[in-house]
Amino acid sequence: MNRMLRAAILGSLALSVAACGSKDRPQADLAASKVTTIGVNSYLWRASLDTLSFMPLLQTDSNGGVIVTDWYVNPNVTTERMKVTVTILDQDLRADAVRVAALRQVNTGGQWVEAPVQAATVQKLEEVILTRARDLRRAAIVN
Repeated sequence: MNRMLRAAILGSLALSVAACGSKDRPQADLAASKVTTIGVNSYLWRASLDTLSFMPLLQTDSNGGVIVTDWYVNPNVTTERMKVTVTILDQDLRADAVRVAALRQVNTGGQWVEAPVQAATVQKLEEVILTRARDLRRAAIVN
């Protein structure tokens, strides 16, 4: 009786160890929130470029995660111009992984003068970038 119990235990252990050696692992269906084929999260990078696509780009660094636009003059308000810098701080898709800084100038008497940027403007840009990044990730999950 003892011999049969040992054989059953050894048999079950052998089967469980054999199952661990399989190299075929199931692939996850979900798109990873951490995509790093470039130096930063690719969803945040793409979303930032999409969001700022109406502005001329001055500098982009995908490894460092920095996008700098040139001055943009809104055709409806030609006496005001903006310059935006987006910095992606992490490889994960997180709310605190993107930082936006903006400069604003107003044309007074033919000269551009520094003017304050409303905090809501920067916050709104960050929200738009994050929303677009989440949409891109959702689209990657579906496909």
